Amino acid sequence: MAWLGRRYRVRFEPGLFARTGFLAGDDRRRTDELNAALSDPEAQAIVAARGGYGLGRIAPYLELEALLRHPKWIVGFSDLTALHLEATRAGVMSLHGHNVAGLGRGDARAREAWVTALERPTCLHFDGLTVVHPGEAAGPLAGGNLTVLFASHAAGRLRLPPGAILLLEDIDETSYRIDRMLSALVQSGALGSVSGIVLGEFTNCSPGRYAVPTEHVLAERLGLLNVPVLAGLPVGHGRDNAPVVLGGHARLSAQAASLSIE
Repeated sequence: MAWLGRRYRVRFEPGLFARTGFLAGDDRRRTDELNAALSDPEAQAIVAARGGYGLGRIAPYLELEALLRHPKWIVGFSDLTALHLEATRAGVMSLHGHNVAGLGRGDARAREAWVTALERPTCLHFDGLTVVHPGEAAGPLAGGNLTVLFASHAAGRLRLPPGAILLLEDIDETSYRIDRMLSALVQSGALGSVSGIVLGEFTNCSPGRYAVPTEHVLAERLGLLNVPVLAGLPVGHGRDNAPVVLGGHARLSAQAASLSIE
């Protein structure tokens, strides 16, 4: 926060440091805090302090009309995927990237990329990706953390834009749990409108007791969708977490093994 304060006017509520179990205060406190930030006409960005677990509990009570009246960046990743999905539902772009804690651990290069994405969003291009399934696709980038997407679908709040390029990443999941989540999402039709998939990092996602590699599960399950799939995007819980604009127009090419985001 001190580093952010060198460049921006940083504001936070003292309740940020509250604790109710594993949450930063009870649901009412966190809902009121977030709704106040969403409706603040002066705020230019809302940056998650940490991962954001608990957003799924309060998502139905967020005032998204305020975000439409006063559009602003929503910044973070991991559990903040729940809020990214709400921004997507409202038709507002958001920034999938480091939260405040991540910036504290990041190096100068990561911080510079974060500031550039926030202040001067331009076309991003990622080369050298791994082709999992061939093809070409274009559409709005959407998604984030697989576990949160799965939970949001169970809550009836997963609405992906037609033709979306779906971004997926995760951490600390065994391959059989990834199989379970992907199977449910595919069978339910929740991913039926995506035109392509790009995979970020699946950090510490162990093979599990049956020693099936996570990469194998991802390729086999996502192959059921018959859309192009690329892997190796430097996004997620690993050392690199490149900021990308959700809602930006993305082009995915297996032939060039690349992803571009406008």
